[in-house]
Amino acid sequence: MESIIILIFVIGYLSITLEHPLKLDKTVPALIMAALIWAVLAVGFHAGWFDIINTEEQAFNFLSGGEAAEEGFNGTLLHHLGKTAEILIFLIGAMTIVEIIDLHRGFEVLKGAVKTKSKRKLLWIIGILAFILSAIIDNLTATIVLVTLLRKLIHRREDRLWFAAMVVIAANAGGAWSPIGDVTTTMLWIANKVTAMGLIEFVVIPSVVCFALPFLVASYMKPFQGNIEVHAEEDLEAEKLLSSRTMLFLGLGMIVSVPVFKTITHLPPYMGMMLALGVVWLVSEYIHPEEDFTKERRHLYSAHKALSRIEISSILFFLGILMAVAGLESLVYGVVHGEEVGTLRYLAEALQGAIPRESEIWFFLGEDLVVMLLGILSAIIDNVPLVAASIGMYDSPTDSVLWHFIAYSAGTGGSMLIIGSAAGVAAMGMERIDFIWYLKKIAWLAFLGFAAGAIVFLIIERVIFHHA
Repeated sequence: MESIIILIFVIGYLSITLEHPLKLDKTVPALIMAALIWAVLAVGFHAGWFDIINTEEQAFNFLSGGEAAEEGFNGTLLHHLGKTAEILIFLIGAMTIVEIIDLHRGFEVLKGAVKTKSKRKLLWIIGILAFILSAIIDNLTATIVLVTLLRKLIHRREDRLWFAAMVVIAANAGGAWSPIGDVTTTMLWIANKVTAMGLIEFVVIPSVVCFALPFLVASYMKPFQGNIEVHAEEDLEAEKLLSSRTMLFLGLGMIVSVPVFKTITHLPPYMGMMLALGVVWLVSEYIHPEEDFTKERRHLYSAHKALSRIEISSILFFLGILMAVAGLESLVYGVVHGEEVGTLRYLAEALQGAIPRESEIWFFLGEDLVVMLLGILSAIIDNVPLVAASIGMYDSPTDSVLWHFIAYSAGTGGSMLIIGSAAGVAAMGMERIDFIWYLKKIAWLAFLGFAAGAIVFLIIERVIFHHA
């Protein structure tokens, strides 16, 4: 019966990865997959076909456990829903703040700062902006902002495609070292697998290498030679509002304050994000974006409008995929070292068992090889379920090398294909970037950065600091 649950997951997963050929929003299979997995789990558990395991490694059998086992099943479901809700509330808060900034045209302040005609200089300016912004407002939002900026600066689509593709590499690299820079790092942070300072300390240098090396190589390539005409300078200045600068710095400042709030209070990150959203919302209610500001125009800049612009389908996708992975984690699949373990833990043991422990590869790399494989897979398969699976697969302590390397690999590995990350999918949709064009022109640059950053990470963690 376990195979039915795995089959549901595989079919759902394939439907998500093939959303473009199927012309089906990936939220649909994610929600159906999660509901069916838990439905089969519930029916099978009560029929005695299989056992359930919670996050504290306690296994429950309905036939022998009775009422206590029933409570264990319900408790496991509620625990996973609670952990998923933490991530979703956090994301809703962050997305709303970014939309409020955008309504007040705060990002025009950044756009007005780009004043160069050199393609090479523009490449580095855009790249550095993407790298820094993605760490603050997340890689998806940073990509949307910068592709919008590129449309105003570069009028030839053929030229713009190259810059947009490079933004994906920089944004994913920038998001990997920040607890709020990527959905996957946010998941690891909320699950208490990494701390904000631990992530920054050990992942920032590999991320810089992952971003800088492809950009250094690209700056000598033909598409980034010569000059462009920057026509939009005057327009950009004219588009700013009285509130643009205030809302930009307030919004970004409040998002950055979330890790500080968690460190001081030891409360979950979503509580800090709720406070941040409340403060930004409060200021947006009283600030005057225009000289002759009237009540009739207030709705144009309100938080209610910002909330209406949030992609709720993305939130529901994360709900579906995370609850589906939680279902797999909760299903007892086999026995390892005399203990019953869930599907994902069993998979982790099988993966590591596939590499002979007597071999030189295991001696030098071991778990790191599995994590690098996870990074490469994240280019093909969505990195959210991969990281959700890894959280269920391993029980290493907070801020261990394993979690830092997973944060780096899952965050940056997705750059190798245009469909491998949220940032890539956003750029693909906005600029109609062709999958094959990206594979031929950009994938090798992304792989170069990923591999170089991974080597630097392992040198820092394993050789310099001798972390186990």
